Amino acid sequence: MSANENLRAELTQLELRDFRRLAGIMVPASAEYGVPGADDEAIFADIVRSLGRDRGAVREALAMLREIAGDDFIGLDDTRAEATAMTLLGREGPVITALGRAVLQCYYRDDRVFGSLGLEPRPPYPKGRELERGDWSLLNAVRGRPRIWRDADGGG
Repeated sequence: MSANENLRAELTQLELRDFRRLAGIMVPASAEYGVPGADDEAIFADIVRSLGRDRGAVREALAMLREIAGDDFIGLDDTRAEATAMTLLGREGPVITALGRAVLQCYYRDDRVFGSLGLEPRPPYPKGRELERGDWSLLNAVRGRPRIWRDADGGG
């Protein structure tokens, strides 16, 4: 198996355990707002099921996490686990961005979380959602840029 295929492989049981604990630290449950954490069974299952293109980056992030933790993230006490997670999350780069995207996109589509935001948990269509009218002049800088893509037919 090549390194690329290995990054796309399913998460191992160890990775799943570490990832679930990390997700719970990233987005903890809140009794005050009545929402589960990202380590909630349903939310975490959705996160894992939805990894798609981020699977390799998440596996890389989990390897970095284990390195920071001395290869035993799941065995750390809560205080050390949180400090280890914050060390990882304090780093910059596409791997950490993908990790955040993987967790947050699923967390915020959970009906319980959506409802806690005062929104009706439903698809945006067919009813639609009201958006505040924005300042379209903010796009003028982009509109003035030259084209940065090629035509599909290969010309200019």
